[in-house]
Amino acid sequence: MSVIVVSGTDTDVGKTIATAAIAASAGERGSSVVVYKPTQTGVACDEPGDVAVVERLTGVRGEDGARLGAAMAPRPAAALEAAALPSLEEHVGRVRQLETSYDLVLVEGAGGLLVELTDAGETIADLAHELAAPVVVVARSALGTLNHTALTLEALEHRGVHPLGVLIGSWPLTPSVVEISNREALDAGAVPLLGAIPAGAGALSRDEFVAAAESWLPGLPR
Repeated sequence: MSVIVVSGTDTDVGKTIATAAIAASAGERGSSVVVYKPTQTGVACDEPGDVAVVERLTGVRGEDGARLGAAMAPRPAAALEAAALPSLEEHVGRVRQLETSYDLVLVEGAGGLLVELTDAGETIADLAHELAAPVVVVARSALGTLNHTALTLEALEHRGVHPLGVLIGSWPLTPSVVEISNREALDAGAVPLLGAIPAGAGALSRDEFVAAAESWLPGLPR
């Protein structure tokens, strides 16, 4: 596969660190990787965003399709700033261009699967469908994650988008009984559990992060 979309069950579930881990794992296997973030919100033009986090942790470069200062979902953030968002066709076109130069393009969504990315209301799920790309669903470990994950997977199925697997975005050093139960339930589901990223992984050095990333993703297809 040359394109993987990384989405989540919600905002702040660990998509960026998960994207970095997938990038590092692929890079260690010899693939050239790039990250595309269709819309980055909540940062000024001169501030580092999510792709900068991935680059710091892995050395993998990335780019934003659009950047908005308001810490909101892309469509309302654009409306607040009276800015036009790139169209779905423009996002698809840029990903296809990147495909010609890299073995793997990782597309990191904003917020959850059905957050609107364009002025026409299209979502990261629509982008994945147009790209015919599988989706990694990043999920929480805490109470409520089973329902949120099931709803996200159902939304993918409804749109004919293939889920590559579920990835726990932040696994605590000392998990609770609920978190252990949730992980077991996700692992027993029809969609593969790809692994779990340790909490605090984003604070590691690049060398430490890259060396450990593949061990966090035992279920990721090689």
